[in-house]
Amino acid sequence: MTIAAFRGTAFGTLMQVVVTDPDHLESATSAVERVVDTIDRTCSRFRDDSELSILLASPGRHESTVSEMLGRAIACALRAAELTDGAVDPTVGGAVRNAGYTVDFGALAPDGAPIPLTIHPVPGWRRITYAPATRAVEIPAGIEVDLGATAKALASDLAAAAASDALGGGGVLVSLGGDVAVAGMPPDDGWHVQIAENSQAPITRDGETIAIHSGGVATSSTTVRRWRRGGVELHHIIDPATGLPAIGPWRTVSVVAGNCVDANIAATAAIVRGFAAMAWLETAGLPARLVDRSGDVRRVGGWPPRVLRRPER
Repeated sequence: MTIAAFRGTAFGTLMQVVVTDPDHLESATSAVERVVDTIDRTCSRFRDDSELSILLASPGRHESTVSEMLGRAIACALRAAELTDGAVDPTVGGAVRNAGYTVDFGALAPDGAPIPLTIHPVPGWRRITYAPATRAVEIPAGIEVDLGATAKALASDLAAAAASDALGGGGVLVSLGGDVAVAGMPPDDGWHVQIAENSQAPITRDGETIAIHSGGVATSSTTVRRWRRGGVELHHIIDPATGLPAIGPWRTVSVVAGNCVDANIAATAAIVRGFAAMAWLETAGLPARLVDRSGDVRRVGGWPPRVLRRPER
């Protein structure tokens, strides 16, 4: 089966669209870009004009009826918090900002002056009230919501579905910075996905790959979105219990699940949960690959042994 691919950027990272029908690559890519643009205009904390930023900028308690997309993203973030007992929590926005992640990562200075770092648990996801039927949301004053942990994965799932629809059910793979979703009829031997800490790493024949026919794959890592302040290494995955970047044993976790959102939730939670993540992933029946700080690899939940194949992304 002949495939075709497009490479671009989205959310400050690499975007890839791969289709099984080369004649419709342009229409599939356009469908993906529309979803990405909608998520960005709705959920970005780096845009003053995003729906989320406008909501949080109002004084006092934030109460509003939100758009269908923002409502979906908020519901997704709250579900992630519930499934992980708060290990993935959308109220980390203030903690992320306090750690120095204040602008889109592409514009973030890699080094800078010292910043104060203190242990302070995040407010907690249970303080957010959301009614799906009416899309009414209430957020107490002072709580900064960050949907970044799940919104990009949601974009991958929605974009893959939209692109497949544009192809009349044809096979599509969408990768947004390590969040991979597939939809439609896959290649006969599945989609080959290279597993790497950096989603922008070049495709190589000796890279570890897996094959999937449906669902999604997500990789969370503390090694890529890093910066230094006063000589201290910081990263973007916050432990809600401390309000500081997670300091567990895993530097990278990759997970396969029924969709990209669930894979992303599990991968991020595993970074935060530390050693306890292995048993948690095993119990959940989620195939996962965990890399510790020394580079040693653990595979749980049926993650296959390393196989060398040529990946589609």
